Amino acid sequence: MGMRHLSAKILGVALMVMPAVALGQVPTNAPGSADRLMGDLSPVHDPAIIKQDDTYYLFVTTSREDQPPGLIHIRTSKDLVTWTKIGAVFTAMPAWAKQEIKGTTGLWAPDISYANGQYRLYYSVSTFGSNHSAIGLATTPTLDPAAPGYGWTDQGRVIVSPRGGDYNAIDPNAFIDADGKNWLAFGSFWTGLKLIAIDPATGKRPVGDEKVLAIAQRRNPGAIEAPFLIRHGDFYYLFASNDFCCRGANSSYYTVVGRSKAVTGPYVDYDGKPMMDGYAQVVLHAKLDPTNRWRGPGHVAVLHDGPRDYIVYHAYDARNKGRPTLRIQLLGWTKDGWPVAQP
Repeated sequence: MGMRHLSAKILGVALMVMPAVALGQVPTNAPGSADRLMGDLSPVHDPAIIKQDDTYYLFVTTSREDQPPGLIHIRTSKDLVTWTKIGAVFTAMPAWAKQEIKGTTGLWAPDISYANGQYRLYYSVSTFGSNHSAIGLATTPTLDPAAPGYGWTDQGRVIVSPRGGDYNAIDPNAFIDADGKNWLAFGSFWTGLKLIAIDPATGKRPVGDEKVLAIAQRRNPGAIEAPFLIRHGDFYYLFASNDFCCRGANSSYYTVVGRSKAVTGPYVDYDGKPMMDGYAQVVLHAKLDPTNRWRGPGHVAVLHDGPRDYIVYHAYDARNKGRPTLRIQLLGWTKDGWPVAQP
């Protein structure tokens, strides 16, 4: 990396402790520390974030239909610091989802993006431990509930992974590459993270294109999920979550990244070792938290906001019964182009 670094082995992954990265002037309303966050911060699981006009919108997992109001809860903020719950995307489970995935009780791991003049929210339908899962799509022309035309329209399924298959269709992330081509990354456990092409006009798969590309995998354990793609400089970066979430303060989740010159990979770590063989650079880990409070930091989204990047994720609060809680940190970059979460 053109710098000295401390390297250690944690859970079989090289943990690189990098020096602080210069970020330039940070405005007073920027959350320079995740500990500045206030308001409706919990329960927040699998956060997805986007900005429309002067408002930030956050979408999160709803694990059960009896968690009012509705499914895929929405929070807003004007400053990335104070958050307020304002409602939900769905008032009830889409009929197709209940029919396709029997026994499902919630909608998981949303992803929010803007394409073709509409906001697109991809969401996951599954049951815990099963790979008979589906990804659906809902759209709206605006995120502002007070604006004319506001309202979510469910567009139905995008991809289904059948029981007995070798991948799991949850944890979607939409991405547009440098050539304007639309993609959807997804995956959890089984044979890892996948990538499919998306028709920019519909937000669904192009007719006749059934290719499912592999972009990252782990073995023993096969615990990798929640892909998130960004482009920075000359590289595409693939963030992912390793190990196990959803165990409160005992969660072992942590966040890693690899990079590639091509959106389809291969994604590699600093030493050029491939994510398809389980290698990656650590970005967030409980062992990097000097307070020992925030466990299992993962399922990240990256927000590019003017000259700054933020990494948005959930972590389990060991001082509050292990509740999943929203965390936001500035994301800096080393001179040779690796992301570093700022304390």
